[in-house]
Amino acid sequence: MVVKGDPDHTAPRRTQAARRAATRSALLAAARELFGTKGFAAAGREEIVLRAGVTRGAMYHHFDSKEDLFRAVYEQVEAEVMGHVAEAAMASADPKEELRLGTLAWLDFAADPAVARICLIDAPAVLDPALRRQLSERYSVGMVRAVLQECIDAGQITARPVDPLARVLLAALLEAATLVGEGADRTEVAAIVEAMLDAL
Repeated sequence: MVVKGDPDHTAPRRTQAARRAATRSALLAAARELFGTKGFAAAGREEIVLRAGVTRGAMYHHFDSKEDLFRAVYEQVEAEVMGHVAEAAMASADPKEELRLGTLAWLDFAADPAVARICLIDAPAVLDPALRRQLSERYSVGMVRAVLQECIDAGQITARPVDPLARVLLAALLEAATLVGEGADRTEVAAIVEAMLDAL
């Protein structure tokens, strides 16, 4: 039994890996909050490290630059959003309804000011286009391609080459989400998107 105040009792020390993970997590949380509220340009490095409770050296130990930190935050947000979009879509077993539910869920997230700021407003300006394309392939193109193929296989939409169809549709959905993120009426944009999906 450990007696409180026992001088021989010390709290177990965190491993180096645990300390590194905690520092990285604190930096991501602080940067995500500041990028989401102030935007990339207005969120200073000193403010990020102060909010995270770490040194600037610790930040550069984990991230090569502020842009590299933003990329990590963007990936984190994008992965979370796409996970929720997939979950919303899976509420139906009907492929076209999956497409509709997932699209509407994405528009809901676009209405979140922090998501809009990070993913729709700052990402195109901060991230290299080739990197954005690679991340889009990882988080969204594959998902859209798969559900479109299911729609084609079920005879719910006209058969077309699925890869270009997925990319064109995703570009349109990204523009719709950007409109919502910039303050356009979500209901109006959603109605246009639903009409577009019906036209497929």
